[in-house]
Amino acid sequence: MTEAVAARQAGFDPGAKKRRKTVWLKRCATAAGLLFLTGCETLLPSGGRRPPPRTEAPPPVSRPAPPENVVSADDSRHKIALLLPTSGENADIGQSIANATTLALLDINASNIRMTTYDTAGDPRAAAQRAVADGNSLILGPLLGDNVVTVAGVARQRNIPILSFSNDSGVAGQNVFVLGHLPSQSVERVVRYAVAHGQKRIAGLVPQNVYGQRATGALTQAVRAAGGTLVGIQPYDRTSQSVDAATKALGQAGPYDAVLIADTGRAAMAAAPLLRRNGAGTAQFLGTELWNTESALAGSIPMRGAIFASVSDDLYRQYADKYRTRFGRMPFRLSSLGYDAVLLVANIAKDWRVGTPFPVQRLTDPQGFIGIDGSFRILSNGLNERNLEVQEIRDGSFVTIDQAPRGF
Repeated sequence: MTEAVAARQAGFDPGAKKRRKTVWLKRCATAAGLLFLTGCETLLPSGGRRPPPRTEAPPPVSRPAPPENVVSADDSRHKIALLLPTSGENADIGQSIANATTLALLDINASNIRMTTYDTAGDPRAAAQRAVADGNSLILGPLLGDNVVTVAGVARQRNIPILSFSNDSGVAGQNVFVLGHLPSQSVERVVRYAVAHGQKRIAGLVPQNVYGQRATGALTQAVRAAGGTLVGIQPYDRTSQSVDAATKALGQAGPYDAVLIADTGRAAMAAAPLLRRNGAGTAQFLGTELWNTESALAGSIPMRGAIFASVSDDLYRQYADKYRTRFGRMPFRLSSLGYDAVLLVANIAKDWRVGTPFPVQRLTDPQGFIGIDGSFRILSNGLNERNLEVQEIRDGSFVTIDQAPRGF
């Protein structure tokens, strides 16, 4: 069975947009009819409204679902904890990721996995302590970088590995693996593309937060590596006065061919008119993977022609339709991390004996994996490496103008 046929049988068609599979992919062997491959393992399948009430991923049909955060003795299944904010201000995104893990478990009928959700909104340390006390062998999550640090302090006492959904590279290492989309990679990708297309003089506009700090370092390195010139980087605190002052400072620093707005799509839309007014002229707007989570960005007239680096949306669109059919609303864009994490673990679980520690070494296969968000691999330092594409904003849509590499 070819991988394209297997994907269509599972409800996903990786060739729906273009039939462009390569020899590198064809070397992989199809498993479970879900494009979940060994070696080159393929993991199958934007913001939205509040998802429906959380439902724990169900165990096999013959067994009733256990109460929340109660894990009974079970010697036939791997116990995996899902730590997410399912209440409070981040409940929407947390619930969307939780729903995605449920969808993944149902899609592959993972009868050897028992997943229990623990709410990190109130007290992430207490959530981690309950997860450890319940005998879980692996933790998926949490979402926020600060929570990862807290949870890791508890998990390390029992040598329990963590697959976090955070995008903060600073929390990686010592049995903590970061699955989130790292800003450094999208910055490097879009800057390299811009410089290669004649935009040699690059400026940066970054928020005063951890993401902005990471983007500042990444932009400095990316411009140097690409052979460009860094005109200047200006931070701002997301107030209109601060953004206005930062854009004026960039204009005074000298002319630039392109400016990286290392922030959300909504922040970029607010900054664009100020940049034009304060000296940007016809400079190219550059963005990061954060832009792909803002649907309103596609229809923004001031942002037409702007480009950004992001994971591919080819399989995500099909996953989102499947999610909407089951849960009655669209998923948050980052929920794909939860789906891919479950399928990654399920593949490893086929050869993981129940009752033994999670085989961490299986995570760092140098050939990598292919998920909803394209190809990626997990590195021994706890970070991930993803192959990204460059997209352009055109008349209400995001158009791929430079395809992601197909392998590593």
